[in-house]
Amino acid sequence: MDSSAKEFLTLAINDYNKMFKTNFGVDSKEFQNYYRDLANRVKKQEVDLLIVVGMFLTGFDAPTLNTLFVDKNLRYHGLMQAFSRTNRIYDSTKTFGNIVTFRDLEQATIDAIKCFGDDNTKNIVLEKSYREYMEGFVDVSTGEARRGYADVVKELNSRFPNVDDIVTEKDKKEFAKLFGEYLRIENVLQNYDEFTNLKALQSVDIEDSKALEEFKATHYVSDEDITAMQGIEIPEERVIQDYRSAYNDIRDWLRREKAGKDKEDSTIDWDDVVFEVDLLKSQEINLDYILELIFEKNKKVKDKATLVEDVRRIIRSSTGNRAKESLVVEFINQTDLDEIQDKASIIDAFFTFAQKEQKREAEELISEEELNVEAAKRYIITSLKREYASENGTELNEILPKMSPLNPKYLTKKQSVFQKISAFVEKFKGVGGVI
Repeated sequence: MDSSAKEFLTLAINDYNKMFKTNFGVDSKEFQNYYRDLANRVKKQEVDLLIVVGMFLTGFDAPTLNTLFVDKNLRYHGLMQAFSRTNRIYDSTKTFGNIVTFRDLEQATIDAIKCFGDDNTKNIVLEKSYREYMEGFVDVSTGEARRGYADVVKELNSRFPNVDDIVTEKDKKEFAKLFGEYLRIENVLQNYDEFTNLKALQSVDIEDSKALEEFKATHYVSDEDITAMQGIEIPEERVIQDYRSAYNDIRDWLRREKAGKDKEDSTIDWDDVVFEVDLLKSQEINLDYILELIFEKNKKVKDKATLVEDVRRIIRSSTGNRAKESLVVEFINQTDLDEIQDKASIIDAFFTFAQKEQKREAEELISEEELNVEAAKRYIITSLKREYASENGTELNEILPKMSPLNPKYLTKKQSVFQKISAFVEKFKGVGGVI
């Protein structure tokens, strides 16, 4: 390290020491301690941006690391290692990383991929262009023609304009396959700024010149770009919510209905249908967001029936909150939403309401099924804490009314109670409160 570089590094570490109240230096041992401390703070998201020359490009693992900006001629092993820094998924909040290069590294990337694979590997690893995913392409590795987003959306709109008409098993299967294809293409397109711009344009009033100019400045697009985007058909958000809801319904129906004797009666083979649950979860909305949406929508829509319809659509499109539909609807119908002042208050109001409902429904369930009160409360509380009911062990047996296991009605009773408690737990998990 020359003197100017050492002086700069000293200044940088001094700034770091002041910010984090540490005492590191440029000498060998102190610098290694600085490196470890910095790496730890990056992993804990206490540091948002790192500017590096060579360090941290290899051997550094931080799943939250989102974007790598490259202004360096990387090659082979070094390129693969550096690009891999953003390659760790992090829950549904980070399903992929971003790499922004200020130099033309396309050929270097292809060479590196081929070096660690074969000539065809680049066709598997590298994504296609935005236009190819929109219009379709031929997969070089398999020779298979892949449809583009535009064709899939066109078929969805023409074949399934109303999800209520998806009644027969044949229609259910065809819709599940088609919407699964939509989810896969949309998931890839979310990596592209052009698609982000396209979706953002849907909420802009084209006739509002001021809003349009703000959009152009924010997204760095031209009038020609906007004209091109206007020619692309994209489903409305409420339509996608209906599709997601129908997709979830079909998945639940298949799991419930086809597990029994109906499977033998069916002439439809579902083996080639893969439900893209992970892709649905990657776009999952949480309960707080739904409640905040209720607060916002109530200011615009004073008709509770319309509000309930909109909220049902949102909840049914969510894999994690579907069981809470009736609870949220009851809250809307029994609450004077106009009296709620802000988003934080509506969340507090809902959880207060939900905890009361939880206690009331638990008492009703225990009474109607004539369960052992204390044992049933313990079992339900335990199930709520782990967020699912379990048939393992003796806990479930202990809550049942006194009945010999040899009694023909015993097993039926046990299954009935288990199913009701399972539904109760799905409805109230995460609500808190006491039983």
